[in-house]
Amino acid sequence: MTEQSRHRPLMSAEHAERIRRWHENAYRAATEEGAEELTFAYLSRTIVVPPGVQPITGMSHLLGEAVLAEVKEGDRVLDMGTGSGVNAVLAASKAAEVLAVDVDPRAVEAARRNAERNGVQVEVRVSDVFSAVEGVFDLIVFDPPFRWFAPRDPFEAATTDEDYRAMTAFFRDVRGHLAPDGRMLVFFGTSGDLEHLRSLARAAGFGAEVVAHRDLDKEGWRVDYYTFLMRWVTPGGELD
Repeated sequence: MTEQSRHRPLMSAEHAERIRRWHENAYRAATEEGAEELTFAYLSRTIVVPPGVQPITGMSHLLGEAVLAEVKEGDRVLDMGTGSGVNAVLAASKAAEVLAVDVDPRAVEAARRNAERNGVQVEVRVSDVFSAVEGVFDLIVFDPPFRWFAPRDPFEAATTDEDYRAMTAFFRDVRGHLAPDGRMLVFFGTSGDLEHLRSLARAAGFGAEVVAHRDLDKEGWRVDYYTFLMRWVTPGGELD
């Protein structure tokens, strides 16, 4: 894990160092778990996660259940950073059209297979944030990497995003891809720089409502996980 990150977390140095130590332990555990193909029975779907792709976690349902509650008939949905495709599969149960994208080709193939496995229609593409995305969406689902460190391998890139490059690009460019009355579901937690996420969202013109929350004790440290429902603060996405 590089020490050259330019991101200055909006938290105490002690908190940032705790995140770094915790991430190292989590990365080792996830690497061991992710070395084998895993099959999950998840919200009445069957999701297979191949080696090297981020597995479903104990907190994933906070986003998955929100997706099922928020998707409307006729919606055009974008699942940004789809991973195994789980949220795209859930969205496709009601949406008119679902596009799932990820920068990792292994994840894209896993998402494609999981859509087929669950009998739903999902278009899947390799895309670095919006690089291969066209058009406007009614709902965008985004589960960004929580940490701001440089990843050591593609697997770690599911949880670390150096200097929040991808998250910054997402909020910078989403204006061209979300309908004026569109919604976003964004998952994040305090094992990342939550205040930075909030500041990026505000700067891009979004208000945020917490629609799911859970806290856990991790090695004597409370970590909060949130699913946010985000909307433009004014009609048409224009800032006041």
